[in-house]
Amino acid sequence: MSLQQKAYAWIGSPVGVSLMDGTGTSGILCSVQGGAIYLIEYLYHTQFATKHYAFSQIRDIYPFPQCPQPQLLYQAKPMY
Repeated sequence: MSLQQKAYAWIGSPVGVSLMDGTGTSGILCSVQGGAIYLIEYLYHTQFATKHYAFSQIRDIYPFPQCPQPQLLYQAKPMY
């Protein structure tokens, strides 16, 4: 699947973005327009920023994995 196809498929989802310079970022993929993705990223405290990355800057886009389901532990019943 091409980067553009991945980007359109994951609009509104949390993603990790691997950049060509070896760095990465993550956030909610908000939109795709003008050859770039727009990602809302957490900065600190209550601040978020929408940043854009051109497809030429991006190595790959990965959806966040699902959280594991909690395992139910066997609970022994008291013997009284």
